[in-house]
Amino acid sequence: MICDYEGSDYKTRFWQNADRAYEDAAERVALRRLLPPRGRRIVEFGAGFGRLADLYTGYEQIVLMDYSRTMLEQAMQRWGDDPRFIFVAADVYHLPFADGVFDAATMIRVIHHIAKVPEALAQIRRVIAPAGVFALEFANKRHIKSVARYLLRRQAWNPFDLHPVEFVKLNFDFHPAWMLDQLRQAGFVTRRKLSVSYLRAGFIKRRVPVEWMVYADALLQRTAWLGLWAPSVFTQNYPAGSRQSSRDGLSLAGDAIFRSPRSGQPLRREGDFLVCDTDGTRWPAQGNFYDFKM
Repeated sequence: MICDYEGSDYKTRFWQNADRAYEDAAERVALRRLLPPRGRRIVEFGAGFGRLADLYTGYEQIVLMDYSRTMLEQAMQRWGDDPRFIFVAADVYHLPFADGVFDAATMIRVIHHIAKVPEALAQIRRVIAPAGVFALEFANKRHIKSVARYLLRRQAWNPFDLHPVEFVKLNFDFHPAWMLDQLRQAGFVTRRKLSVSYLRAGFIKRRVPVEWMVYADALLQRTAWLGLWAPSVFTQNYPAGSRQSSRDGLSLAGDAIFRSPRSGQPLRREGDFLVCDTDGTRWPAQGNFYDFKM
């Protein structure tokens, strides 16, 4: 089952018309700390309307992937004229990319909608270059507020239990130890962790200027060594056991970075379609928009 934001007003309702300037700025601080500022090719899984895309402009090619076509249309309104950008409609369980084609990848505010985390991480690991980096954010079930609620018996689920909690359909919170173990099993080594958005509370936002909050958050992000107690956790992950250069194997250009999400076999261009001769599928490909939504 996949969470689909097709036709959603997420951009206006959740960001533009909501008081989330602090969260946006804090997440940008975290990503700048975890991502190389430049590189060959980067992908954001679940990029939505391209909120964070300006952070990737040091890369030669930028792939924004989302399951929602309408969200990608919003991203294209801002970034579609930049030839470095490619927009891909697909799901993370069936990535339409060749092995090892990205030297950087991000997934922010997305994995809490994913029911099959091991399958998603395995796909992501497959498409990242041997020395590539993967920045993952996940919603933390063991944050200070949830612990307090549990101790006061205002919350039924136990924040110390290692298993994910689905508090709303296809909305999960994860224990840090569980998610770090999933990353390890998928073939990643986690090198850095950041605790982000400690100050995510309405009464603080109403009283403290955003600039002060972001400055404080930038300091608090480095307290991960004390334990991960913030609502959001950012991790920096590398493929395990590799010593290759991150540019090795990244020479694929244009349509060649894609593979059929059904069979994993190469695709060939046929007009406005990419065609797989192995499984017989045809995928729309017009300009810099590729549609692999199944």
